[in-house]
Amino acid sequence: MAYKIQDECIACGSCAGTCPVGAIAEGNPIYVISDECVECGACAAVCPVGAIVAP
Repeated sequence: MAYKIQDECIACGSCAGTCPVGAIAEGNPIYVISDECVECGACAAVCPVGAIVAP
């Protein structure tokens, strides 16, 4: 799992709607990326606050 959602996440859901494999789910309090992530980067590209980064 290359991508991680950081604390800056505003829980808008943009990333979850963009993920082609459904690897992003609502967490508490921020969204989380599961092991199904294929490292495509689509989520990072749509995050309005830049909260998704590759380590």
